[in-house]
Amino acid sequence: MPAADFANKQPYVSLSNGQKIPQIGLGTWKAGPNEVGNAVKAAIEAGYRHIDCAAVYSNEHEVGQAIKECINRGIVKRDELFIVTKLWNTCHARDKVFEACDISLQQLGLDYLDMYLMHFPVPMAYTGPTKPDLKEWIPWDAEKKLVKFEKSPLHETWAAMEELVHKGKTKAIGISNFTIPVLIDLWTFAKILPATNQVECHPYFQASTQNNAARRELRELCKKFGIPVTAYSPLGSGKQGPLQDPTIKAIAAKYKKTPAQILLRWNIQHGNVVIPKSSKAERVKENMSILDFGFSPEDMQQIDELDRGFITCDTREYWHGFALFAV
Repeated sequence: MPAADFANKQPYVSLSNGQKIPQIGLGTWKAGPNEVGNAVKAAIEAGYRHIDCAAVYSNEHEVGQAIKECINRGIVKRDELFIVTKLWNTCHARDKVFEACDISLQQLGLDYLDMYLMHFPVPMAYTGPTKPDLKEWIPWDAEKKLVKFEKSPLHETWAAMEELVHKGKTKAIGISNFTIPVLIDLWTFAKILPATNQVECHPYFQASTQNNAARRELRELCKKFGIPVTAYSPLGSGKQGPLQDPTIKAIAAKYKKTPAQILLRWNIQHGNVVIPKSSKAERVKENMSILDFGFSPEDMQQIDELDRGFITCDTREYWHGFALFAV
């Protein structure tokens, strides 16, 4: 599909504030230096208009340079883009929320964000405004065995994010990695509803919790609250992930698509936003070629039944045993 056609025809999802977000975006997690900029340029050239970033990815500056280049070349206008970035855990105190947002805007070279997400509902001790890589963003104790947390209540952090909307720093605010209990808590006091809940979601892990009884209920609760789900890591990861699943491969052969396209289409057909990460131009184009087909109810059911609690982003790996998604 030509870039102009994709940009004009791709589906959008309505947000609680009246905005519309492109349903297919580019993720930039784990995209290294001199890689992420090329990926962003390739995506925008191919017709992508939704770019997902985060302070903790430590690549916002390169993403911003790529966006600027595309705007200067006349490929796209700023108001045609939907740029998302995220508040890191160490910046949950009110003044740090403002500082972190300003730094992200500076790094990206933007006057405003389309959406600003709370990356995790986990307040950690402040480590400074910016860090070169993920490991330095984590505040360890002296023995580097335990993460240091801080007392920044969720309602205070969210109130500060609401102020960012009133100040024009971002058009929308949202959440990421929120489980059912935390989402319900937020719902009780939020004056501005979260525009999305960004969670890991693919056929092997169908929502952000490892409790089998509650996994799909998170998606259902978001739907009830009018909060669209954004699926990160929609392809899973590793040799044991859904890309290698025999059912996925069989359905891919049936529809003459790749396994990756089947996984993305499954999320799209469930109404979720998807943000697959890719650093290769041909893969970027492949990921957007999912609008010319749809699954039968029987095939959707086959894929729905693949759920097995296989998680890619496991906080126990990054935070030494802290299992955020255990409830």
